[in-house]
Amino acid sequence: MTKTYKVFDTRLSAVINYRTYLIFLFGSLAVSIGLQMLLPWPYGLITALAIFILFPLFLRRRALKRMGGFGEGSGFFGQSQGVKYICLTCSNRFKGGSCPRCGSKMKRADF
Repeated sequence: MTKTYKVFDTRLSAVINYRTYLIFLFGSLAVSIGLQMLLPWPYGLITALAIFILFPLFLRRRALKRMGGFGEGSGFFGQSQGVKYICLTCSNRFKGGSCPRCGSKMKRADF
């Protein structure tokens, strides 16, 4: 694929995702208003608030599943391992506060 096609494809998918989000948001608003008109006062308000809160949560869960980052034991976007560091003195890769090889505390994060 060409670079222009990749950029266009990325922007187009972002627009489609935003459009889907707005459709779900306004759909939940319409359903909420409709339920408030049909049900008596306290029940209509409670169900409308529940729907207006649950729809975005449903969309977020669906988007995270699509990206592969919402599973059992997974961290932020599927990173189940912790942050590793690289020592700036001896270039040793380690986890924790100080380098086990040289004892230096100067480090940089390695994702």
